[in-house]
Amino acid sequence: MMITWDLFLPFAAVSVILWTAGVAATFCNKDRCSKVALWCTAIGVIIYAVFVGGLWLSLERPPLRTLGETRLWYSLFMVVSGWIVYLRWQYRWIQVFSLIVASVFICINIFKPDIHDQSLMPALQSAWFVPHVTVYIFSYSVFGCAFLLAVSGLWQHTGKYLCSADQLVKIGMAFLTFGMLSGCIWAKQAWGSYWTWDPKEIWAAATWCAYLVYIHRRTSKSSTDSHATYRHARMSYIWLIIGFLLLQMCWYGVNLLPSASSSMHSYS
Repeated sequence: MMITWDLFLPFAAVSVILWTAGVAATFCNKDRCSKVALWCTAIGVIIYAVFVGGLWLSLERPPLRTLGETRLWYSLFMVVSGWIVYLRWQYRWIQVFSLIVASVFICINIFKPDIHDQSLMPALQSAWFVPHVTVYIFSYSVFGCAFLLAVSGLWQHTGKYLCSADQLVKIGMAFLTFGMLSGCIWAKQAWGSYWTWDPKEIWAAATWCAYLVYIHRRTSKSSTDSHATYRHARMSYIWLIIGFLLLQMCWYGVNLLPSASSSMHSYS
């Protein structure tokens, strides 16, 4: 059976139900519940990934061209990132919010689907297309988890989430940096220049610099200190929020600007 966008709703519904069951099971302290949580989350991820792979085959191109298709990947990566954060630091609540974020993006795709056809402009027919976009979207999900930690830290008036946020930002920066470098190589091959000061490139650079400032600030303030004062933690959390807002501008906010019409990175 060919998997098309018309089948997104049943695949997404089953995945969300399994992810919800997995999140609920983590709040049970029994060993059996932990296994249920793992299996429910894993099966949900596999089902969702099967849809992405099937859509890839039916379109005969990577489903990464439109904004809706990037939301498809972000939903998947957000659940995976939230689960990884839970396994590493046992923050049960972050699974709840990562699931909510993923569900919101899924609902947007259900109620406002993009046009999904087989067309792919020549510039996108590059070996760098898939790694560049997927790495970027995965970094967005990691930064999304760091953002959730920052908001929670501000809400609870505590600095206990800083060390976890530090590790997430470093991971996210590694993927984001690779995404930018691969994009430069791709741009050189497609348009003859590594950097063209395209609106999206400018916002990407601003996002990268914001997270670099965060890393520099935390390094200078001994980021290994797990008992950071809330006064310092508050400013660090604010930088995480600023970085995440810039990331939103880089991802889809730039499409709302007048300069988007001349951008080579606008989603179509």
